[in-house]
Amino acid sequence: MRIFIISGEASGDLHGANLVKEIKALSPECIIEGWGGDKMSNAGVKIHKHYRELAFMGFAEVIANIRTIMRNFDLCKSTIEAFQPDTLVLIDYPGFNLRMAEWAHQRGIRVVYYISPQIWAWKQGRIKKIKKFVDEMCVVLPFEKAYYANFGMDVHFVGHPLLDEIKKESAILEKKKVIALLPGSRKQEISTMLPIMLEAVKNFPSYTATIAGAPGQDASFYEPFLKGHNAEIVFGKTYEILKSSTAGLITSGTATLEGGIFKLPQIVCYKGNPISYFIARQLVKIKYISLVNLILDKPAVKELIQYDLTVDNITSELRSIIDNPERQHQIKDDYDTLERVLGSGGASRNTAMVVLKKT
Repeated sequence: MRIFIISGEASGDLHGANLVKEIKALSPECIIEGWGGDKMSNAGVKIHKHYRELAFMGFAEVIANIRTIMRNFDLCKSTIEAFQPDTLVLIDYPGFNLRMAEWAHQRGIRVVYYISPQIWAWKQGRIKKIKKFVDEMCVVLPFEKAYYANFGMDVHFVGHPLLDEIKKESAILEKKKVIALLPGSRKQEISTMLPIMLEAVKNFPSYTATIAGAPGQDASFYEPFLKGHNAEIVFGKTYEILKSSTAGLITSGTATLEGGIFKLPQIVCYKGNPISYFIARQLVKIKYISLVNLILDKPAVKELIQYDLTVDNITSELRSIIDNPERQHQIKDDYDTLERVLGSGGASRNTAMVVLKKT
């Protein structure tokens, strides 16, 4: 089988790499090419374009880079046509991947989508495209299977890939007087949120701020932000940081779920371009932005969004976590519930079975 995989972000590169390893284990003769990153490349994928060249977030940013995005569509199509895959595997990244799904379907290429677009949050109209152009949808959140069923679509709940990744981190680390900072993976979100996070941590002089460096960024990018702060930047050890820290300031996204699985008390942070945020507020139809809160359907962790993301608010919330054992206990109970709801894992193997038509 010839398989082409498209991943447009660091998290998708990780999940794509693990998926490829399972595909190769089940069917070593598969030829796999795609767009992704270093992890997918190391897993045996011939990478034609790195995700670092694809990451644009927010409405204003997309408009500003529309020409580059359109050139990327054309380049991706021509690359796929030259490769002639049997199956196109799309990992999250819906703005790009749903358009590629439509194009591939029209050319008779089987389409498997791994990690559903968050249509339950916004752009529910995308369900029409998914039903029409996606042959197999593999979802990773427990409520998504029932959500799709409401629209007459049977999808595969494969479990969440983070569970398998985190199982590899078996060692128990001693908690340190460290506040973990995960300001995101893209330059624009790091530039917006990291200075606010660092200023807040200044109010806790006995704690060190440890920044989990994004795999797609260089250390030199972070250095200007660190001046005047008791902070360090560490690459390639995000899970160790989450396991050993006292609390975390985490940008909304997959990392909030990672923090939850590692039982780290956290504050979920988000601040974006004001225009993009205003548009999103009109479109998004969910009570929470954190995956932890969405899955549990309750405010288990504090969310500080846009204008609420201030140094004073972060400081106040951090104190309520660090100095309040009762609050810490409640967060742990909620995280235990989260772990039970997410299930037993096996997402990469389960998805590989779908890709290879073994289910």
